[in-house]
Amino acid sequence: MPSTPHVPAGTPTCYRHPDRTTYVRCTRCGRYICPECMRAAAVGHQCVECVAAAARTVRRPTTPFGGRISTGPPVLTYTLIAVNVLMYVLQRASTGFTEAFVLWAPAVAAGEYYRLVTSAFLHFGLMHLLFNMFALYVIGGPLEAALGRLRFGLLYALSALGGSVLVYLLAMNPTAGASGAVFGLFAATYVVAKRLNLDVRFVTGLIVVNLVITFVVPGISWQGHLGGLLTGALVAAAFAYPPPARRNAVQAATVVTLVLLFAVLIWVRTDVLLATWMTHF
Repeated sequence: MPSTPHVPAGTPTCYRHPDRTTYVRCTRCGRYICPECMRAAAVGHQCVECVAAAARTVRRPTTPFGGRISTGPPVLTYTLIAVNVLMYVLQRASTGFTEAFVLWAPAVAAGEYYRLVTSAFLHFGLMHLLFNMFALYVIGGPLEAALGRLRFGLLYALSALGGSVLVYLLAMNPTAGASGAVFGLFAATYVVAKRLNLDVRFVTGLIVVNLVITFVVPGISWQGHLGGLLTGALVAAAFAYPPPARRNAVQAATVVTLVLLFAVLIWVRTDVLLATWMTHF
């Protein structure tokens, strides 16, 4: 059995390893530290506990709207694109997949509420998919960087749901596509750019052109586009304009209020549809 090395009395030893002689002190707390416990500092060395304590007091950098600044590629934007592409592959590979998950009011009223979400990841044709994914690729990255991943994810989800809810309220034909979410991102880009005093002419033109296409070209769900646009503008305003002291509270309250509002609208629409069908049958 190995014996502990003898350390002469009065010899300084590491505060974590009493059997190790050392003459180096932590520049913050003054305790003796051995090479294993040393961490390089701007001046001298610090112990592991002082380094950990300092790390806990450092505030993480945030975006102008309270989100965490992330380095590297826009991971969430790329993930959303990948999910949409995967769903399209499943649509092409599986007969009946689209019909099972598309937004169709009678099915939703019958209890298949998941269609309000799944329909936002389905597309009617390759061009439909490519247009939406190209738009998401172009505007998603900058918006994700400006808001942070959490707020960008909430914006995308609420815009998609807002589009689906307006479709459910006003339309009866099967509907699908990420267009509601994309229109929400269009609106949010405008709001964020205005808040940062940036040039908004390009995004203004983009919104106008897409709205014209929405109401002129037959077969496009104007309800989904308009619902996503209005929701995205509201969410972005709540994210961009509150004062820093109340920013998190306002943002959280807005998200919760919208979710509750959507839930009430879905409940009311379902009740109306079921009552109508009971009257006719």
